[in-house]
Amino acid sequence: MDRSLKPLDVVYSGSLGSSRQRVLRNTYALLALSMLPTVLGAWVGVSFGFSLLPGSPLIGALLFLGIAFAFFYGIEKTKHSGTGVLLLLGFTFFMGLMLSRLLGFALGLANGAQLIALAFGGTAAVFVGMATVASTMKRDISGLGKWLFMGVIVLILAGLANIWLQLPALMLAISTMAVLIFSAFILYDLKRVIDGGETNYVSATLAVYLDVYNVFTSLLQLLMALGGAGDD
Repeated sequence: MDRSLKPLDVVYSGSLGSSRQRVLRNTYALLALSMLPTVLGAWVGVSFGFSLLPGSPLIGALLFLGIAFAFFYGIEKTKHSGTGVLLLLGFTFFMGLMLSRLLGFALGLANGAQLIALAFGGTAAVFVGMATVASTMKRDISGLGKWLFMGVIVLILAGLANIWLQLPALMLAISTMAVLIFSAFILYDLKRVIDGGETNYVSATLAVYLDVYNVFTSLLQLLMALGGAGDD
């Protein structure tokens, strides 16, 4: 591939360059594969009542962040080998475990299964929509990344604060912002692959997986708060 080409020199009316096309194809394939350990982890977590230090929510949240960043470091260091793929799949299993508590709570509602299905469908619609926009948009949106990252920092700080505050209105605001921010992140991360800004499919998959995961969990929290039908 000609390294002198700028990202937006892609021929949008035709096909992407072969290397970018390969990265995008592998990203979609690995993203689909990553859903299997996520579902397995969620099933194990729901079946055995997994919870990360339920008696200490703040310490549990910090422990989760520590484990997640350890995975990020390992994946980044080994992203050019099969070890990186295995670490990514291990991380998605861990994220499935972390998702199990939310799913267990949802399944305790009379309409919990429907809410989970609706959140899944909504997430799929967001992903398809953002992927379509990313594949057709010619505008350079690389500058959007720093603003989205700042939004994530705000979400993390607000989420940690609400562990103490326990304000339903703040929780709704956080979930709504998360859906918007991570939907935009799907567009941004896929566009980086299409424009040649990300050339490793393991790193690309990790980024898009986190986007999709957060859209799903935030949508489910919103649906439970607004449309939960009480205990089953």
